[in-house]
Amino acid sequence: TMLTSITDGFLCCLLGKTPNAVGPLDSVESSDGYTFLEVKPGRILRIRHSIPNRPEFTEGPEEPAECGAVRCKRRITLYRNGQLLIENLGDAVRSEILQCQNADPSSTVELEMSDLVGIPAKDGAATPGKRRKRKPKKVVMVDCKKHITSCKGTHGDVVLFFIHGVGGSLDIWKEQLEFFSKLGYEVVAPDLAGHGCSSAPPVAAAYTFYALAEDMRAVFKRYAKRRNILIGHSYGVSFCTFLAHEYPELVHKVIMINGGGPTALEPSLCSIFNLPPCVLHCLSPCLAWSFLKAGFARQGAKEKQLLKEGNAFNVSSFVLRAMMSGQYWPEGDELYHAELAVPVLLVHGMHDKFVPVEEDQRMAEILLIAFLKVIDEGSHMVMLECPDTVNTLLHEFVLWEPDTPTGDG
Repeated sequence: TMLTSITDGFLCCLLGKTPNAVGPLDSVESSDGYTFLEVKPGRILRIRHSIPNRPEFTEGPEEPAECGAVRCKRRITLYRNGQLLIENLGDAVRSEILQCQNADPSSTVELEMSDLVGIPAKDGAATPGKRRKRKPKKVVMVDCKKHITSCKGTHGDVVLFFIHGVGGSLDIWKEQLEFFSKLGYEVVAPDLAGHGCSSAPPVAAAYTFYALAEDMRAVFKRYAKRRNILIGHSYGVSFCTFLAHEYPELVHKVIMINGGGPTALEPSLCSIFNLPPCVLHCLSPCLAWSFLKAGFARQGAKEKQLLKEGNAFNVSSFVLRAMMSGQYWPEGDELYHAELAVPVLLVHGMHDKFVPVEEDQRMAEILLIAFLKVIDEGSHMVMLECPDTVNTLLHEFVLWEPDTPTGDG
């Protein structure tokens, strides 16, 4: 209640303590599909790990080597005024399943990384000819061959990783974890530090992007197999991008749900989350109500129950403040995303008040192989609002493989 929150907040200020919603762990043993993994001394994450009953995976190829082979080749030029020139030189990739449209692979796509104005032509469009004469700041070549194959539940070399965002927990993936487990997939879903039933270190440095990214690296290295599919929601998308960039040979596909644009992360200086933790604790009922209003297309008893079952927005004010202040990742800019050569499905809830659809459209333009699907009935927590629609989309993409010509095309 509001009175309890205010009382706890005053005690927090007077005693100098930070409330911690996550208690200490008595055991790191596995039980009922949950595992507690110690990624660092004293830093323990709860993980939902489901392994289907099937014969052990052998290293032999299960599909023809050339099946779904795509030549990923592009030249990325970054100019000193912040503009990005992307030239796609590889095979065309289209998907009829997701009803997406890709541009001609030989076309030149011009994008801006900042608000700086380029050189306009008479009709207001940018002039590629003039821009190419200028000295670029950096030129990056991406040239590789990807084998994008269908990943069925019977394939023993496939693992699906689910990563939640700020204030969430692995429980927000309940419908997806059950859906894919029943289909025979191996699934892994961690609670971020300070969330769900993972341990909550009492220092703000434990919740920076880099600290959390190293946690996700440890989880990935522990459970990864030959073909790994990363599914992220909101802030969790950034960790999927990080892993896809770090392990291009192991990450097979990526699914980004309401993740936003391909911009470098930087915490806002004028944010309510910069207030002291004790003040945030007093305001926690208001913040929870605001999250319900902004995170769902409708705000009824069903949505409140979904939040409760998903253990979402149930973190201490200290963890929430540290998470929001720690979102600093300058390397994750448009150039970083343009270098990715992994197929990406972008899922966006049309009524999302946190992430405008224009940001995911921008992401689709930057990425080499990307498909954007908008769910009209959904908002930020679309996986809770429209589980059947989301599960169908995710499964179609998991099974998708490109229809490409023989050889390099």
